[in-house]
Amino acid sequence: MPRSGHIGVMLPRDLDPALVVPFARRADELGFDELWVVEDLGFRGGFAQAAAVLAATARVRVGIGVLPAGARNTAFAAMEVATLAQLFPGRLDVGVGHGMPDWMRSAGQWPASPLRLLEDQLDALRRLLRGEEVETGGDGPVRLRGVRLDPACVPRQVPPLLAGVRGPRSLAVAGRVADGTVLAEPVTPEYARAALERIAATGPHRVVAYNAAAVHEDEAEALAAVRPGLQWIGDPDWAPHLAPLPFADELAALRRGAADREDFARRLPEQWVRRLAVTGTPQQARDRLEELFAAGVTSAVLIPAGDPARALEQLAAVL
Repeated sequence: MPRSGHIGVMLPRDLDPALVVPFARRADELGFDELWVVEDLGFRGGFAQAAAVLAATARVRVGIGVLPAGARNTAFAAMEVATLAQLFPGRLDVGVGHGMPDWMRSAGQWPASPLRLLEDQLDALRRLLRGEEVETGGDGPVRLRGVRLDPACVPRQVPPLLAGVRGPRSLAVAGRVADGTVLAEPVTPEYARAALERIAATGPHRVVAYNAAAVHEDEAEALAAVRPGLQWIGDPDWAPHLAPLPFADELAALRRGAADREDFARRLPEQWVRRLAVTGTPQQARDRLEELFAAGVTSAVLIPAGDPARALEQLAAVL
């Protein structure tokens, strides 16, 4: 039976550098539709990773999720995106978001108006990629004076620009100016539906959903493997993901009573783990993916749990 959406896999942010290209090539060979790279502070850059894996693969679509708006000058970001779009036409998705506030503040790049910066940057970035000359007002966070790409560097196909956001006002911005939205993990069907209500897009709008994932013929082994990927979801930044769930209050109480993140993950009831990740047997994982697609997700991105190479082979069982 044909699946209802695309299935992707995330390139682990701390993967041994010698394994990055082999991981990408194997994901391509196994038939994953998409491969997503992340740009987290202190790890690897999004553009460099995307360029490497695009060059090393032939088919898989590559997404950057996500570039922090405050750390990326709009004009120079447009040059990077345009370069990748010209070299690898039709295979690139670009996510832009606020970035984690603590990370951005520690790097000295948290903007005075995150919402306005995201909206203005997405608008200006798209116009530059179309070959337009962009002139912005002097009072906004994006300040461009007659900037444009050289005609020889304008891509024939502008890649989709997606907003990597989670809060209600940020989701509304995504609906106004982005081609889609990247939702960080965990994405349950309940959260996907709630996010789409906030996005309220008037036209086609992609929804890329990240989830911790582990698949094994032995369900218990898969559940045990995926738990470490859920350690952070009790932290305050993840509240929007959990609010639509019927056990949200109980989960918050569990986190308050846990000694630390590891203890919290160990104490999660199995039925919650099944709801907060894509896990279990291959058929159980496929069923969960179909629930996400039915809720409006268009691309489900699986975050491998455990040994990346082994996990990649096991996750391919859902394809």
